[in-house]
Amino acid sequence: MLSVITWTADPVAFTIPFLEREVRWYGIVFALGFLLGTWIVRKIWQHEQLKEDWFDKLFIYVVVATAVGARLGHCLFYGADNDFWYYYKHPFEIIKIWEGGLASHGGTLGIIIAVWIYSKKVTRKSMLWTFDRLVVPVGFAAALIRIGNLMNHEIYGHETNLPWAFRFITNIPYWLHGMPPAFSVPSHPTQLYEAFFYILTACICLWMYWKREDYKYPGLIFGVFMIGIFLSRFFVEFFKEIQVNFEENLFLNMGQLLSIPFIVAGIWFTWNGLLKKKKLKRK
Repeated sequence: MLSVITWTADPVAFTIPFLEREVRWYGIVFALGFLLGTWIVRKIWQHEQLKEDWFDKLFIYVVVATAVGARLGHCLFYGADNDFWYYYKHPFEIIKIWEGGLASHGGTLGIIIAVWIYSKKVTRKSMLWTFDRLVVPVGFAAALIRIGNLMNHEIYGHETNLPWAFRFITNIPYWLHGMPPAFSVPSHPTQLYEAFFYILTACICLWMYWKREDYKYPGLIFGVFMIGIFLSRFFVEFFKEIQVNFEENLFLNMGQLLSIPFIVAGIWFTWNGLLKKKKLKRK
């Protein structure tokens, strides 16, 4: 039988002495997610013998879109109450993604816009052609970001008496400066719940691409990815603590409300992809 885990991980991985700058685990795993995703997409490019300059440009588009979209999404979607005005008065703080504060929905919207531009100006192929290849490793990157949230002692769940509950440090800024830690009640480690489902989604997408060659049916892999990521996000949100005060009076929280359009779109793309697959197999 497992017991409650008292989580005392330090959010700071190391400090750069001559710069007196802290490097957090969140920033490290965020970068690792990009590196892993880049490696897998490059393998896809080599498998299909696609143009190298298409890959290079896609990398730039996605990196910029993810960072900008996810950070702005956090400031806009979850920046109500005092946070929005904090970022308004301190705009330089917006770029500090290594300290946490990213919204996956904002990152998704940023990537959608970037892929639309990329498809128009670079490949001249449909957006679904790009998405069916791009999203294959994204679940792994998303899982690593949730591990970053775990290291930051943030975005955890409601109180629970389950044997795998975590007690998180609630006074991180003070604890990092030498104060004794204050702990939460035993809570759901929702970061790990989401990381598990994101890894599962990525494995399914890898299987669909390499074993079933479902990239031949536009939208199918992309649709399954959307369902896997955002449906799991929707359900895990029921176990989470609210992120901003205005969610207290909502039946569904902001993360769930933002997930619904992506789930519906995922169902649509999956259905159409399956229809295309069925028609092609009849020929």
